Amino acid sequence: MRFFKHLGILLQEFFGFAWQNKVWWIMPMVLVLLLLGLLVATSQSVAPFIYTLF
Repeated sequence: MRFFKHLGILLQEFFGFAWQNKVWWIMPMVLVLLLLGLLVATSQSVAPFIYTLF
C-alpha cells in the first residue's frame, strides 16, 4: 500500500513540474510509459495461469 502512496506522490510532483514549466509534450510520453509498465506487470501475473491450461 505504501508503494501506491509513493507512486501517487511521484506522479503529483511530475505533473506539477510539467504544469509549472509548461512542458506539455512530456505528459503523453509518461502516460505511454506508465501504460506499458502496467501491461508488463499484468501480463507477468497472468502467464502462469495460461501455462496450466495447455
